[in-house]
Amino acid sequence: MTQKLQSWADVAPRLIAVAAGRDAADLVITGGKLVNVQTREVLEGWQVAIAEGRFAYVGPDASHCIGPDTQTIDATGRYLIPGLCDGHMHIESGMLTPAEFAAAVIPHGTTTMFTDPHEIANVLGLEGVRMMHDEALMQPVNIFTQMPSCAPSAPGLETTGFEISAEDVAEAMGWPGIIGLGEMMNFPGVINGDPQMLAEMAATMNAGKTVGGHYASPDKGAAFSAYVAGGAADDHEGTAETDALARVRNGMRSMMRLGSAWYDVESQITAVTERGLDPRNFILCTDDCMAETLVNDGHMNRVVRHAIECGCDPLVALQMATINTATHFGLERELGSIAPGRRADVIVTSDLKSLPIEQVIARGKTVAINGQITVECPHFNWPDSARQTVHMGKTLDEADFDIPAPEGANAVTAKVIGVVENQAPTKALTFELPVTEGRVQATGEVCQIALVERHRGTGHVSNGFVSGFGYTGDMAIASTVAHDSHHMIVVGTSRANMALAANRLGDVGGGVTVFKDGRELALIELPIAGLMSDKPAAEVAAQAKKMIEAMAVCGCTMNNAYMQHSLLALVVIPELRISDLGLVDVTKFELTNVVEI
Repeated sequence: MTQKLQSWADVAPRLIAVAAGRDAADLVITGGKLVNVQTREVLEGWQVAIAEGRFAYVGPDASHCIGPDTQTIDATGRYLIPGLCDGHMHIESGMLTPAEFAAAVIPHGTTTMFTDPHEIANVLGLEGVRMMHDEALMQPVNIFTQMPSCAPSAPGLETTGFEISAEDVAEAMGWPGIIGLGEMMNFPGVINGDPQMLAEMAATMNAGKTVGGHYASPDKGAAFSAYVAGGAADDHEGTAETDALARVRNGMRSMMRLGSAWYDVESQITAVTERGLDPRNFILCTDDCMAETLVNDGHMNRVVRHAIECGCDPLVALQMATINTATHFGLERELGSIAPGRRADVIVTSDLKSLPIEQVIARGKTVAINGQITVECPHFNWPDSARQTVHMGKTLDEADFDIPAPEGANAVTAKVIGVVENQAPTKALTFELPVTEGRVQATGEVCQIALVERHRGTGHVSNGFVSGFGYTGDMAIASTVAHDSHHMIVVGTSRANMALAANRLGDVGGGVTVFKDGRELALIELPIAGLMSDKPAAEVAAQAKKMIEAMAVCGCTMNNAYMQHSLLALVVIPELRISDLGLVDVTKFELTNVVEI
């Protein structure tokens, strides 16, 4: 079990004594170049003294803090930067538990995460959130939990395994690791004064905590103003500079994300790099990162490097991943900078642009060296109730994926979800599709998509069409990760393969599988809520790599297309999505027909 970090008040007497030279520090770092994110400057030769997991002295000479038992680190020629903070993310998107996610990102210099477990909330409700919260608090780094706000994300347009109530939110605000309210995705509800949404935000604000935002509409007029007035303090759904400007000009923090498939930093950071706006209200985050990205490319270090490559001053980019994030969540006195009293989270690196993570210290202890973790990340004992969550109700066959045509029709005009590479929004498209034996047929670039109900075992399947993946031949990919309701989502060119893939996931209790010509090419088993594996990140990454390769064998050429696949049921991001209730026009927030009559 990781030792609990004591509060500042508990250890203040010793911190003061160490800083004054009356007591010896646990650790002193000498010889480095300290990156001060408070003032945006590099302080040559400044030294750092650490005691009780916190910084005690930060200044030109810490020799008065060194005693016979003090450990020292010589950082000559290298930079000391604060541990990196991810301002908005979903652990479940890595297909990992909090412990395995922490183990994957610690070597990359991430020492603080602000997580929204609304994926598991949709499957297991408040109890699932509590399990994520409890495992998060066991870790050797800082994982703060935002209480999910929207399960379902759009009431009346989808059915979840559990629903989150205002009473649930109020209860969770008293838990020790809850930092605020997760992204408020039901922006129409806020704009229209929905009592439950307002009650959730009120409970959060009454607790003195932060309301996370999610405004996925292009309307930046009165509707946007109404949403901001409702209390959302940040937003990560921007994809263009105009989005970032709208957020910060209205007092929000603009969270710019670089995830496995969301590339939204380059298009927004120009507000700082070219327009010269004050960067203090801009924050870097990942939102959704798959295990393969974490293992092979990095985490917040990857985002900071990318921001620098986009023309951002390295010191500004570091502020966006440290002090700006901490300040936003009211934790500026706790973390986000190398300053007395703060948690001793620090990275040693030899270059501020390429950002090699050579040593990571969290709470005063070395947790990683040269890409290798040096501490244990304790695991929660996940019960059977969290491992038996795929209830299909029956074995599916080809007929469950039929899309009937109007009587006598030889062809129809169909509404088709258009996938956009590297972005979360979709396009509402129309295609002329042929009819055979009374069924509308997918053809050319158009595939079938289906959502299989998996929470209550109803056996219901909603069917529609999607384009953009490039799939060819007889294939199917199925996943029980289907944001946000997390039913089973199936995309394919063959109804027979779609049935095989869906039934396979029912048999293994959740995950992702790819079938081609009746044969399984790849499988990732996700036994916890159908969302997460409890295996190490490297193993899950290897399985994910095989899945991506299998998708390519099926004709897919998109970058990280699985992320787009998993979001096709997210009925709060325009323009067109699918739910267990049918096709959803998100621009109008209403159900719509697949076939135009």
